[in-house]
Amino acid sequence: MAGLIGCRWCRMDELALNAAMDRYACGDAGAFPELHRALHARLLAYLVRMCSSATLAGDLTQETFLRMHRARSTFASGGAVLPWAYAIARNVYLDHARAQRHRSAERLPSDPGAEPPDTRGADAEAVAMASQTARAVERVLSSLPAAQREAFILLRYEGLSVQDAAAILGATPSAVKLRAFRAYEALRAELGELRRRPGAGKGAGTGAEQRARRRTGAGAEERAGRSAEEPAVAEPERSGRRGRAAGDVRGGADGG
Repeated sequence: MAGLIGCRWCRMDELALNAAMDRYACGDAGAFPELHRALHARLLAYLVRMCSSATLAGDLTQETFLRMHRARSTFASGGAVLPWAYAIARNVYLDHARAQRHRSAERLPSDPGAEPPDTRGADAEAVAMASQTARAVERVLSSLPAAQREAFILLRYEGLSVQDAAAILGATPSAVKLRAFRAYEALRAELGELRRRPGAGKGAGTGAEQRARRRTGAGAEERAGRSAEEPAVAEPERSGRRGRAAGDVRGGADGG
C-alpha cells in the first residue's frame, strides 16, 4: 500500500513538473525555480556518474540548465520534461567528452570524485568492504562501452523507465534493456571476483557485501531483462513530446 501511495506521489510530482515546464516554455520565468529545485540534484548526480568528477559535473549541470533555457521554446506542450532534460544533460556531457578527447583528462587532486560510503553505524571492516566495492563498480563502469554505461546509469541509478531511457538515448527499448543487462553482467562478474579474493569478505560478513551490492548492481538484472535482442538504434527526434525519442535535443537554439 505504501509503495502504491509513493508511486501516486511520484506521478503527481511528474505531472506538476511537466506543467511547470509548459509554463516556462510559454515565457513564465517564475516557473524556473520550481524546475531547478526538482531537476538540479538528479541531473547533477547523473553527470557525476557519467564523468566521475563532482567538480566537472557541477559545471556541466550549469551548462545543462543554460541550454534548457535557450531551448525552452522548442519544448512540445504536454511533453515529459524528465527525458527532455536528461537528453540535454547527456548532450552536454558528450560535447565536453568530444572536446577533451584529444587531451589527457586527469582528475584534479582536489576533486572529491565519487561520494565516499556512509560510515555511520558500520565497523571498520564493513566500511573497507563497501569502499572497495564502490571502487570496483566505478572501475567497471568507466571501462564499459558508453552505450552500456549510459543505459545502466539511467535505469539503475536514475530510476527512469525503459521507455524514457530509450527516448534519451535515441534507441529502442529492447536495445536499452540489453545494454543495461550487459553492464550488469560485467558488474556481477567483477563483484564475484572481489568476493573470491583472499580475505575479501572475512568477518565483515554477508551483510556488508549485500548492502554494497544493493547500492550498485543487485536488482539490475530484472530491470535489464535477459531476452532482449539489440536492433538498430532509432533516429532521435527534437521534441519533448511524450513517446518521441529525445536523444538529439541539444538545447542549442536560443529561445530568447
